[in-house]
Amino acid sequence: MAQFDFDTDKLAGYLQQHIKGFEGPMVAEKFDGGQSNPTFALRAKSGNYVLRRKPPGELLKGAHAVDREFRVLSALYGTGVPVARPWHLCEDDSIIGSMFYVMELVDGRILWDPALPDSDPQERSAIYAEMNRVLAALHSVDIDDVGLQDFGKHGDYFARQINTWTKQYRASETDHITSVEHLIDWLPANLPPGDERVSIVHGDYRLDNMIFAHDRPEVLAVLDWELSTLGHPYSDLAYQCMQYHMPRDAGLPGLAGVNCSELGIPDEQAYVTMYCERMGISQIPNWNFYLVFSLFRLAAICQGIEKRRRIGTASS
Repeated sequence: MAQFDFDTDKLAGYLQQHIKGFEGPMVAEKFDGGQSNPTFALRAKSGNYVLRRKPPGELLKGAHAVDREFRVLSALYGTGVPVARPWHLCEDDSIIGSMFYVMELVDGRILWDPALPDSDPQERSAIYAEMNRVLAALHSVDIDDVGLQDFGKHGDYFARQINTWTKQYRASETDHITSVEHLIDWLPANLPPGDERVSIVHGDYRLDNMIFAHDRPEVLAVLDWELSTLGHPYSDLAYQCMQYHMPRDAGLPGLAGVNCSELGIPDEQAYVTMYCERMGISQIPNWNFYLVFSLFRLAAICQGIEKRRRIGTASS
């Protein structure tokens, strides 16, 4: 079998025992795209599901934590933060070769380009307002109420993250990149003082990690919770706002040089202001630091993808 194949009959038999109402036969089809946890559509007699699994092979410590994804989905389901219904977590590697979980398949559209070329200005504006609303809703969830008070450490979030992503970068480093070395020195020397806000953070909050309804600008589910933890909410906001600084022809296309006003898309300042109003705050000091941190983290993620590509374990 190819490295991401598995015995669908064996899997169907297992799921029939562990998911109420599940009934085979079943076929599995791998989704295109995505660089981390291989994701499959499962089409069974009882309906459609999604399976996310750890990739095979040697993995970086702490990466590909599908069990953490399942936990946060289970905590958030029903809170008003739109997520797919989680069905089952399997920690037994013998079933398909690695840990996996199954959730519902949400029928909708994934929008890959932040310029939203297939939408009119009114819909673009509504889509951005909806993304902003969902992000504020996530950051407003009471972590004690949903049982996630131990989902991550409290305090010193950016200092810890800089240390973590520097280690991840070093562990997957393939070539010397001078600009990244500058960031590794600059970030810990420029930490903002004293803001210890704590919320659930998604960790990869961007347009193409959401499923929108086919006929309206509504987020039906936020996807890809692998990097979620307890942390500082500004990290999610800055991570999404990176798109305003990324070129149109990047691997992840950005909005640099785009006339946002003409397209009906709020510019960066307007988007941040919208978020501040939803969260009841007046402004975000040290905004440049949060953007720089987000760009560094993306560089570390991309380096990990390149390392997996070279050793043959990249999902896509």
